[in-house]
Amino acid sequence: MKEAINTVTLEQAQTWVAAWGVKSNIDIKAFLIPEIDITQVLNEDGVENVRAYLGIDENGTPKMMVVGVDKNGQDMINDDQGFYIYDFTKPCPENCDFTSPLMK
Repeated sequence: MKEAINTVTLEQAQTWVAAWGVKSNIDIKAFLIPEIDITQVLNEDGVENVRAYLGIDENGTPKMMVVGVDKNGQDMINDDQGFYIYDFTKPCPENCDFTSPLMK
């Protein structure tokens, strides 16, 4: 099994989630991220990382958008060159796992 990096314990994650609920006036707990979106952005030439941006569409639905990031930390956005902005449009509470220990 590959060693996991950049992880936190369940207890730490629960603390952060609880703090979000207390300190944020935004009623979003999480985003369900479709596998195809992650795969597509990571398969773009030169992508070393991804950056997520939060937004709200014209209907008031929260959005998470992800772009590829190059080795210099620059966003890679250029439709003509195949560098896209991916729209992760499945916010929780509508798309939640209510059995998750992070939802308590």
